[in-house]
Amino acid sequence: MAIARYDYRDLLETNSYIRNLSDTTYWLCITRTVQESKLFPMNPYMLLSYLNSFYRLPTLLREIDAATPAEELGDRAREVSLKVDTVNAAWGMPAFYLLGREMLMNWGLLRPEDAAQDVVDVVDFSRRFALSYHRNDGHITNKEFGDRSQFLPERTLQVIEADLHGVQAGDRLHDATVKLLAQLSQYAFLAHCECRIGIHNSGPYNFGDGRQMVMRDFFDLTEGDYPWLDGIATALPLNNLSISLVFKDTNFNLMDDWASFEAEPTYSASNIVAVGLYTSDALTDGYQPVGMENSETLAETMETYRTILNEATADLWKRIATWSREQMIDAGALVYSSVGKDFAHLAGTYRQDDWFELDDRAQRFKPLMNDEYARDGLGEMVGLLSLPHQKANEYQMARYSGLNQHMMTGIPYDALREPERFAQTVGDRALFSGSSTIEPKTGLWVTSAGRLDIDDYNARAAGFTPRTVQEPYRYFDEEWVKRNWHSTEANELYSIGQETSRTIAGRGAGLRRADLS
Repeated sequence: MAIARYDYRDLLETNSYIRNLSDTTYWLCITRTVQESKLFPMNPYMLLSYLNSFYRLPTLLREIDAATPAEELGDRAREVSLKVDTVNAAWGMPAFYLLGREMLMNWGLLRPEDAAQDVVDVVDFSRRFALSYHRNDGHITNKEFGDRSQFLPERTLQVIEADLHGVQAGDRLHDATVKLLAQLSQYAFLAHCECRIGIHNSGPYNFGDGRQMVMRDFFDLTEGDYPWLDGIATALPLNNLSISLVFKDTNFNLMDDWASFEAEPTYSASNIVAVGLYTSDALTDGYQPVGMENSETLAETMETYRTILNEATADLWKRIATWSREQMIDAGALVYSSVGKDFAHLAGTYRQDDWFELDDRAQRFKPLMNDEYARDGLGEMVGLLSLPHQKANEYQMARYSGLNQHMMTGIPYDALREPERFAQTVGDRALFSGSSTIEPKTGLWVTSAGRLDIDDYNARAAGFTPRTVQEPYRYFDEEWVKRNWHSTEANELYSIGQETSRTIAGRGAGLRRADLS
């Protein structure tokens, strides 16, 4: 039997995190657009994914944390755009796990004290990652920061601003940008079973003169972890793309934890005045420019990528059109339950079966997952909050609803008293057994280092640490730079990010925004 390693302070921190995540998730569910699909059974696959997360995630995160601690992973993710981002890792991963726990409690199969060690470990990993990831803005969620997402450091933003290519509505690069954004959005939704997990937005950042920059990221665009992308978009040389967009006359007043945004006036492509294109992954030392030599090359690159993705969208539609309902449920569930998979890539511990099998313990409940039950069950759990165990005492008023109901349940402190009365964990890797109706992956992984098999990819990732995360630079934060910008170390730190810059290579830490023009 597993021994409890948590104490009173651990439970206090865990329950605080759970309540804040519960409040944020409720706000997201009742105020943001609810996505439906005419193709994929989204409600069934979402519920199944929550159960899969509950049974697998604790073991996988412990292994990752032992190889690369969560706070170091946050340092890595903060430097670039990776799929361990706001919507996937900071919000989705712990939320999906905890919702799986809610489902089992609702069915009477789990007491709130059961699997307490798992809950503590998942929350602790998530909290340490989020604190590090958000180090530059000092908050743990976008909601806590007033729905902003500003994790990039000054040294990165200076390179992005200095290397921008200006555009005007109607010119070649503007048209290429708008069309590529539309194609990427369509393709990413389809590749991710018509959910938003493959798209991330962050910002806004002040670029002066009433201009704001947002970064739009698109992930898993060709052969990689998703088996159904083997043979799709193979002409695309990169798996992730990030587009920096500068807007005039637009105030992005909301960038939430689902990475969706609102703007005043509303988002209009005609207000885009400058763009940049980058890639990054577990093997890159910061953002790597793509086609940024000049505006003509950038426009040509974007047009080429759009053509490739347009054809890939058609190819993927044809493939998915052959799937059965069960295959669509399996694929969607695996997309959701694998939101933390890029942690394993960063740590060099990735195994395909860990993330792309549905655990047998979760599959037991698949017969329940018809459209009606899944729709009503999900609605009760995350919208109405009407499951009996979600009720609090009659005097309580929740943060956003004002009702005595909470989406996610904390761990009773009674778990500290004779913890042997409860199951501390769902088990370790020895209990992993699963399957999927999706054809297994056979292709290679497209990375910034070329097409790699997974053993090579893991070995390279395990042996790689970006220079800005190495000593002594790791702890040179924005507050330190403000007081030490003239030092040799600060110049070295800034020069690392400037190495790939078209305009400010070697300029160091003494630049202000006025020096970039």
